[in-house]
Amino acid sequence: MLRTFLATLVVATMASAEQPNIILIMADDVGYECFGAYGSKQYQTPNIDRMAANGIRFEHCYSQPLCTPSRVKLMTGLSNVRNYAGFSILRKDQRTIGHYLKEAGYRTMVAGKWQLLGAEHYSKQFRGKGSWPEKTGFDDICVWQVDKLGDRFWQPLLYINGDNRQFSVDDYGPDLAAKHITEFMTTNREKPFFVYYPMILVHNPFLPTPGSESRKSKDKQKNFEDMVVHMDAIVGRIVRKTEELGIAKKTLILFTGDNGTNKAIKSRLGDRVIQGGKGMTTDAGTRVALVAYQPGTVPAGKVSSDLVDFSDFVPTLREVAGAPAVKGLDGVSFAPQLRGEKGSPREWMFCYYNPRPERTKPARFVRDQQWKLYGDGRFYDVANDVLEKKPLGDDLPGDATNAHAKLAKAIRSMPAEGQMLLKFD
Repeated sequence: MLRTFLATLVVATMASAEQPNIILIMADDVGYECFGAYGSKQYQTPNIDRMAANGIRFEHCYSQPLCTPSRVKLMTGLSNVRNYAGFSILRKDQRTIGHYLKEAGYRTMVAGKWQLLGAEHYSKQFRGKGSWPEKTGFDDICVWQVDKLGDRFWQPLLYINGDNRQFSVDDYGPDLAAKHITEFMTTNREKPFFVYYPMILVHNPFLPTPGSESRKSKDKQKNFEDMVVHMDAIVGRIVRKTEELGIAKKTLILFTGDNGTNKAIKSRLGDRVIQGGKGMTTDAGTRVALVAYQPGTVPAGKVSSDLVDFSDFVPTLREVAGAPAVKGLDGVSFAPQLRGEKGSPREWMFCYYNPRPERTKPARFVRDQQWKLYGDGRFYDVANDVLEKKPLGDDLPGDATNAHAKLAKAIRSMPAEGQMLLKFD
């Protein structure tokens, strides 16, 4: 028995020594069209572009169309059809990415935006019915909107390790969250750590940032562009901190977005003008950036066309951490691709979208890189009809026929009905 215990201890110690730090950054309300690495000349994102140039840029990462659905999917590795119950709610019975990485031996923190408990400004039906961050596997917490609302940008109200703290008029919420992260990194630089950073930026209201020319600007488009710049600057701070601490080569950094850009924003991408599609099931609402960076491990300058779904982050990070796979998840690990290997890319991804299940009907679809099939039968060559204006009819060419058959089988393999919060009171 003692021999078994000592062997287990040695294996655990070796695994801990070899485990990379993991930082998962998810910006709020920004589609793929807002990054230089994806072709934008309108937005200035030099730090994220540099990560892409020295890492992997994924061309086909798909989120849910809205924030809470995306966060629930990313944090649990499950499709919304299995566990999404209400807007601003993460069911109390869910195991999260925080739990999974903590169990793998990581010190864990979450900073940025929470919005998963059901804060005071929601109706009684939702208030407090979700999850406290302390109950989801995180050791250190600095987030906006847990049980109380408050402001998120200037003069923010932040929930820090169990207490709501009101900051002053010149304090900027995103900078405070970033400072908390870099302090956590410094404290835990000698051990494996996991930072989950669902950013406060670049969600509306579109306000000037500390880097804006004027704090009085009312120009929403200009303020949004400044917010993108500041978002990128914060990512740069985190990357530089890994370099300052001497841990860059043993730290995997992933950057993505939770859904498409706000509908009030127009962005130029090449010769196209892209209207923000937040809340929509088109590419404008679901196609997001995904950049992976770890010097010496993630191959530099690579562009991947593999499909990535938001349910894939849990199994991927478990594999990166050297932990056993979790049974029963919808996600597929893309950890091999992060090492420059072929891996086993998914052939399709499934989206079940019903943000207000107490009063709306679900939309659901399956897709691959070119084709997209909705639950109501609409079928699109989305690579050539990105706005989904022309559903294909019954007379399909051979490649479309084969794709339709594959996607029809896929959508039949997933449940058609989800849950409502009232079932879990």
